[in-house]
Amino acid sequence: MASGMVRTRIWRDILAGCLLVAVLAIVPALIPARAFQDFVIRCSSMALFATSLNLLVGYTGLSSFGHGMFFGLGTYSFALLMQRTGVALPVAFLLTLLITAVTAVAVGAICIRLRLIYFAFVTLAMQMLLHSVVISWVGLTGGDQGLMGGIPRRSVLGVDLGLQYNLYVFSAVVLVAGLLLMRHIVNTAFGTSLRMIRDNEVRAAFLGIVVWRVKLTVFVLSAVFASVGGMVMSLFVSGAYPELINWPISGDAIFAIVMGGIGSFLGPAVGTMILLLLNDVVTRQTEYYGLALGLIILAFALGLRRGVLDFITERLGGRPAGGIS
Repeated sequence: MASGMVRTRIWRDILAGCLLVAVLAIVPALIPARAFQDFVIRCSSMALFATSLNLLVGYTGLSSFGHGMFFGLGTYSFALLMQRTGVALPVAFLLTLLITAVTAVAVGAICIRLRLIYFAFVTLAMQMLLHSVVISWVGLTGGDQGLMGGIPRRSVLGVDLGLQYNLYVFSAVVLVAGLLLMRHIVNTAFGTSLRMIRDNEVRAAFLGIVVWRVKLTVFVLSAVFASVGGMVMSLFVSGAYPELINWPISGDAIFAIVMGGIGSFLGPAVGTMILLLLNDVVTRQTEYYGLALGLIILAFALGLRRGVLDFITERLGGRPAGGIS
């Protein structure tokens, strides 16, 4: 009976995802503006990144300040593989995931045994170290100029991702697929283990959960999904640049989670849309966009006292903020 309900939920989610992709594929015919397609591509990249971070923050109780290292690692690894080797795009995609997973295992093995603020700041230190390597290794990464020169052979199954519309649809498909996979993960027994560790790590260990193994697994999974977002961004900017691996990119993901809602699965995606929209509007209206954006985010935090989606869900009588749905 339970397995039947799980299968029904999975197929329902897949159907909803396919419907969303179909709608997004049609929208450019109604809104031909290139800016809209650019926005969806950027949003797809950052929403995957923010949602992957929420696997750690919202579901496991691990606050990472340096999760952007995996987003940036995805952009640089993918761009380097495409520029310096003769591999096809799907091969570069898989190799980037492998590089990210191996790196995440090494970093996670160091970080996951640390608690609270120590975990947060060690991950931040790791990202700053990786950023320093990118800036210093000019021969490989291009230093502060980044990897310029474009990404060649941008085709998947004969579809040229060098064309704006094709990349737009591809980004939407990757976003929906990534969100569906992460949603499935958190709705399994593994996801239940994550929430138990978040709520009471000692009790979880007492019940037989190998806490360090679960933490390391979710750390690697979140890194891999962040890397996918990084690869989408790499295709969008046709390369890789230091700001995509610098520490403020981690702050953007944290802001997206806070604004969208830590207690709802789609909260980070909603927060990403809000943050990108605000950023686009504010940067056009004032040169003090950093100050203005900070004040707006502060108003969100103090006014709603939770993310937008958490606030709406609670007002509609759904699960109260604090419980992940």
